[in-house]
Amino acid sequence: MINKNYDLLGEQLAESGLEMNIVIAPAVAGALIGGATSIIGGIFGSSQAAAQNREARNAEKKAQKQLNKIAEHTNEYRGRAHDVLLENYAIDRAFEKDILIEKWKYDTEIQDFGFLSVIEQYGKSVQNTQDRLTYNSIAAMQAYESEQSALNDLFTEDAFSRQGMLVDQLQNEGKAALGQAGNSRTKALQSSIAALGRNSAIMDASLSSSVEQSQRNMQQIGLQRYAADLQANASMMIKPRKPPAIPLPMQAPERIFIEPMEVLPGQAAPALQQSTSAPFLGGLIQGASQIGMGIANQAANNYQSPWGQIGSTNGGGNIFSQIDARGGLRL
Repeated sequence: MINKNYDLLGEQLAESGLEMNIVIAPAVAGALIGGATSIIGGIFGSSQAAAQNREARNAEKKAQKQLNKIAEHTNEYRGRAHDVLLENYAIDRAFEKDILIEKWKYDTEIQDFGFLSVIEQYGKSVQNTQDRLTYNSIAAMQAYESEQSALNDLFTEDAFSRQGMLVDQLQNEGKAALGQAGNSRTKALQSSIAALGRNSAIMDASLSSSVEQSQRNMQQIGLQRYAADLQANASMMIKPRKPPAIPLPMQAPERIFIEPMEVLPGQAAPALQQSTSAPFLGGLIQGASQIGMGIANQAANNYQSPWGQIGSTNGGGNIFSQIDARGGLRL
């Protein structure tokens, strides 16, 4: 705190062995004291403003440092998160590729197994068809043989019948020869021969009809075999063809990732700077104004200089005389 009663000039004069006594009017003295106080207050205000400016700048630097640190940590976290994202994407894509390949292998095996099963079914169908055709051939042969045997039996029966007729004819002719002579015997022989011819013609017609029927039966056997063969061939499976290979699996195109944008540190609020010259100039102007007003007021009151005799005391000790009882001020 400033001591308003401190006599700087007096102390300096005391050190130099001189003593100065200045007599100033009360109004001027008050103006001088007020002016000095204003000037000192201006100096103190300027110093205080400078200190506050330094504190504001320090606070700004501290805030900016904190903002820079936050931006640095944010960028570090975003970079790490981006790296983890890429790593997880690579793992997922590799896993997806393995799954696609395994599925392709499984589908290919299923397709091959299905084709082999169809081939086995086709082979079985071909075998069944061959067996059916063989059966049809054997059945037709048996039918042919049976028909041929029946026809042979018919020929044998016809031969035996003809032999019997001949025997009967010979017997009848012998009886006719032993019987009456003349016309009667001749008629008897003619009648016997006519009967043999008639019976022979009947047998020929019957044999011819039986042979024709046997031929028709054989043709029918052939047609039945042909129809059975057609049915057997129609029931046979069509030869399967191997299906096309399952295409290799394809993955979707790789995704495009953009690196995270770098976060720029925020700008700290600029420190508010106070003018350091304004308080000083204000105090100086105010002090000068107070002093000027004090002097002007003294002059207006026709104030005469209160200076006393100036001289030395005790051989140069005091150079100013003291103020009398009129109210002077010693500095």
